[in-house]
Amino acid sequence: MTVEQWLNHNQLSIDIWKNKYQWKDETLDEWFERVSGGDESLKELLISKKFLFGGRILASRGITDRKVTYSNCYVISPPEDNLESIFETAKKLARTYSYGGGCGVDVSKLAPKGATIHNAARTTSGSTSFMDFFSYVTGLIGQEGRRGALMISMDCKHPDLIDFINLKTDPDVCTKANISVRVSDDFMRAVVDDKNWELEFHRPESDEIITNTVRARDVLKLLALRNWEWAEPGLLYWDHIKDFNLLNNTDFEYAGVNPCAEEPLPAGGSCLLGSLNLSAFVKNPFTRDACVDYAALIKATRIAVEALNTVLVEGLELHPLEEQRNSVRDWRQIGLGTFGLGDMFIKLGVKYGSEKSLEIIDEVYKCIASVSVVKSLEMAEEYGCYPKCDKEKLVESSFIRSLGLDESVLDSIKAYGLFNSQLLTCAPTGSIGTMLEISTGVEPNFALSYMRKTQSLKGKDEYYSVNAKIVNDYRLITNNDNLPDYFVTSENIKHIDRIKVQGRLQNYIDASISSTINLPESATVDDVYNIYVNAWKYGLKGVTVYRSGCLRGAVLSTSTNNNDSRVAEKRPKELEADLHLVKANGEQFIVVVGLLNDKPYEVFAFKPNIQINIPNHKGTITKESKMHYTFKSDTLTIPNLELTNSGVEERATTLYASMLLRHNVNIRYIIKTARKVNNVITSFTSAVCRVLNKYLPKQETGEKCPECGSDIINEGGCKHCSQCTWSQCE
Repeated sequence: MTVEQWLNHNQLSIDIWKNKYQWKDETLDEWFERVSGGDESLKELLISKKFLFGGRILASRGITDRKVTYSNCYVISPPEDNLESIFETAKKLARTYSYGGGCGVDVSKLAPKGATIHNAARTTSGSTSFMDFFSYVTGLIGQEGRRGALMISMDCKHPDLIDFINLKTDPDVCTKANISVRVSDDFMRAVVDDKNWELEFHRPESDEIITNTVRARDVLKLLALRNWEWAEPGLLYWDHIKDFNLLNNTDFEYAGVNPCAEEPLPAGGSCLLGSLNLSAFVKNPFTRDACVDYAALIKATRIAVEALNTVLVEGLELHPLEEQRNSVRDWRQIGLGTFGLGDMFIKLGVKYGSEKSLEIIDEVYKCIASVSVVKSLEMAEEYGCYPKCDKEKLVESSFIRSLGLDESVLDSIKAYGLFNSQLLTCAPTGSIGTMLEISTGVEPNFALSYMRKTQSLKGKDEYYSVNAKIVNDYRLITNNDNLPDYFVTSENIKHIDRIKVQGRLQNYIDASISSTINLPESATVDDVYNIYVNAWKYGLKGVTVYRSGCLRGAVLSTSTNNNDSRVAEKRPKELEADLHLVKANGEQFIVVVGLLNDKPYEVFAFKPNIQINIPNHKGTITKESKMHYTFKSDTLTIPNLELTNSGVEERATTLYASMLLRHNVNIRYIIKTARKVNNVITSFTSAVCRVLNKYLPKQETGEKCPECGSDIINEGGCKHCSQCTWSQCE
């Protein structure tokens, strides 16, 4: 069998296999032999597409002439609050990336901005200032046409929390990392009860306690707003993570999560991944007799658990760092997951998110979980339990007790322990799912037809047209072109149903789940906020939200246009600029608007030291450094006018407005939201908004605003007030 035959002659699938997983010129049969390690039962699963390892194993198992790990991701020890530890963390990141692994790191131990330090700086620049450094290291180390993956997290008690949430509103900051906030049950209860929340950090070196009081609900709303705009930060429900696993009743501690957040891990922990293709276990698909082949699923689960452990032991010395080798040796974490859940439901004739789908999840995932525990038990009986295993406490752990195992199994666990401290997860499986033309992870199908952008396959942006294979399979078997209503996609499933699915899945997963709730462009900030609250109520360990049309470019898109109009054009060294002198609330401001292609591209506003009286002028803005600009004009000279953001409000307002301008966001929207950056309208923000208003195309309608009585203008087919934020489009 050739790879073309195995992958149904699908070009994207073939490109993924050849560019990600094939070693040199090996044939498909040689690849099966290498990846399976010669295990015939495992090889049969690979050939039948019932199980695949994670990408690192597919690409690297059996390769002896290079230093490459079998683990997809790691969690690095959180840096301590000193420069030596911070730079040691960067060193660990670099070494791990060089072996092909991704990393998670938590920065909650780093002192907040303004904390006293006894060196030339006197006070620290804060925990978030080092995140861009970690991101830079991530972008620096190559991994065969791609870059390493990094997740940075912060605890919800940290005084730098607001800065952390706002960090990636600057598109030039922390570009190679994802960020997530670790929220506690206490924080979420404060949100629901609308109470204040105390941010606090104790720095033993100076015996300094830094505190700040915020409104918990405002913090979550800010999180929702930033996610609505940028699809980040994500949320980690940290108490749920700590309380439901195989180690919850011991002194074990999680240090963070891997980049896709499906694996909470201790310091040095690794995620060794493999996934069962659930759609391959449906008998008589698309018929009334469709059902899950549980005998085949049980057999495959047992083979998969043993295979992952074989690879774990085989690859023990291939981890880049000693702390990683020690952690894997002591805890033996594996992550058996699934993909093809969405396609399984379709083959069974069940709508994703329906009550019936939840019942099937109970049956299928309880089977996988129970079989995995028993197989790990059998391996412990034969080879011994993981070195850190506390058998007495293990049998009483929250996860073991939740499965309702037979007393005989519980007695055996108490006697022998388990081979693994971590067993089950749900990884995103983006590459392997796409390669096999199967719905990825535990997601529904993103769309039945879409464009996929990839850079890692050929070292440049490449676009592929993807049609869901499940549609062709249905039409071929049923001879019916009309798709039934259970052919749902991510955007037409209610987000509460997505939450219910993930909550039900979490009952049978001792680690966590990587799953993105896709929202249509019309979704509101309140929709995201409600997802956060409901996800906590339904017991999720984490939640990721992606709104179509947000400012973060999408890998998947239903648009057939490969050019994203929201991608920022590169800033030239000099920009044509307009200078405006405006007054707001009795204060005078200089507002400079940089122009690219005759449209506003960036904006700055400052209070002059003296009162000046000038008409509007044109000139150029020259960018001297990251946040340092000089305005030059042939007809006007203002000596030593250096445009630098000096205050918190100035930086927040102008940076936010400039970011949106660079991504071609509607100016009307910018004016409206700029007023909310500091949750209060100020003279500075008013000055910026009044100038931006001059660049709106105006078409008088003769109508008056029902809220303030000002003239109504028509812009792009929508009616807006010329002065306030009233709009008929809302």
